[in-house]
Amino acid sequence: MAPFRKLLVANRGEIAIRIFRACKSLGVASVAIYAEADKNSLHVSSADEAFLLPGTEAIAPYLQIPAILEVAKRCGADAIHPGYGFLSESPEFATACAAQNIKFVGPPPSALTLFGDKTAAKDLAIRNNVPVAKGSPILKTGQEAVEFVRKNSVPFPILIKAAFGGGGRGQKLTFNEKELLEGFELCAKEALLTFGDGSCFVEEFFQHARHIEVQVIADSKSDVVSVFERDCSVQLRNQKVIEVAPARDMCAKLRNSLHDCAKRLAKAAAYVNAGTVEFLVRGDLSNEATTFIFLEMNPRIQVEHTITEEVCKVDLVRSQILIASGVSLGELGFVQSKIQAQGWAIQLRVSLMPGKEQVQSNFD
Repeated sequence: MAPFRKLLVANRGEIAIRIFRACKSLGVASVAIYAEADKNSLHVSSADEAFLLPGTEAIAPYLQIPAILEVAKRCGADAIHPGYGFLSESPEFATACAAQNIKFVGPPPSALTLFGDKTAAKDLAIRNNVPVAKGSPILKTGQEAVEFVRKNSVPFPILIKAAFGGGGRGQKLTFNEKELLEGFELCAKEALLTFGDGSCFVEEFFQHARHIEVQVIADSKSDVVSVFERDCSVQLRNQKVIEVAPARDMCAKLRNSLHDCAKRLAKAAAYVNAGTVEFLVRGDLSNEATTFIFLEMNPRIQVEHTITEEVCKVDLVRSQILIASGVSLGELGFVQSKIQAQGWAIQLRVSLMPGKEQVQSNFD
C-alpha cells in the first residue's frame, strides 16, 4: 500500500525529479509546481501533474506558502516534500502544512526552528556534551563584537556568521579588530537581505581543519541512526565544491565519536526524518587524538545525499517519504550495526561564476 495518495514537491530541477522517482517506486502520484520561467523545465514533465504558480518572477513563486498550499489542496495532495533550498527549512511552512492536514516530509517545526538558530543549536550541543567553538551570543553591532572578543580573549582569526542563515551567506573571516568592526556591519546587512534577519554572532575560526558532515536519519519513535559521513573540505566562496563519501583514512575512534555526537544531537532535538550534522575536525583524520567541534545541523535532505546512497546502498529520499508516513527505521532495515559503506563516491559541483577564484582546500 502506498504511504500517501499524492505528493507535491515544493521545489524544481534535479531534486524535484529525484523525489518524483522515489514517488514512482512507492506508487505515489506526484505533483510538480513551477514558475512561468520554468514552464519548459524537465521537472514539469516528469511529474504526473503540474501546476503553474502565480507571479512573473523566477524565484519568488516557490516561496509563496499560501499559493503552494492552495495548489496542494486543489489537486488533493496529502503530503509535501520541500527538497532542499526554498522552503525546506521553514518552520512556518511545516506548520502551515500541518494546519491543512498535509504531511510535511521533513523534521517537525520545533526542530526547524531550533536548528535555524545557530546560537540555540550550539546551546543544545553544549548541554549534550558535544564540543563547540568558543563564540558569542547574538550581537547587535560591530562594536559589541569587538568588546566581546576583548572581554573573552577570543583569538583571531574570528568568523562572523549570520545566526539564521546558511550557505556561506552573511559570513566573513576577520583577522583584526578593524576588519571585525567593518565586517560585522556588512554581514548583518547581507543576512537581513538574504534571510530577513540581520542577527549575527562571532566565533573562533579554526584554520587547516577538515569539514566533515554526518548523515543521520530518525523516525517518529525516537530511533536515530547515522549513515556514514561526507568530507566537504574543498570549498569555493564558502560553498562546497567536492564531496567524498565516506571520509578517507578516518580512524574508527574519530568516526564513532562524530557519529555518536550527531545522533545525540538529533535525539535531544526530537528530530524526525533526514538531516546532516556538520563538524570541523582539527587535524589528521587517522589520528585517534584528533579533536573536532560542532558547526551546525542542516534539517533537510542535502544536495550531496546521492553519494551516501551510492556507497551505503540506501535510498534516503524514499526513506524520507516512508518515515513521514509513520514507518520506523527498523521496518526500513536501518539497523546501525548493519549500515556499511562499500568503496567511495565523489560529487563535484561546477561553478558558472565568471572571474578567477581561489578554491580553499585542506585535502591531501
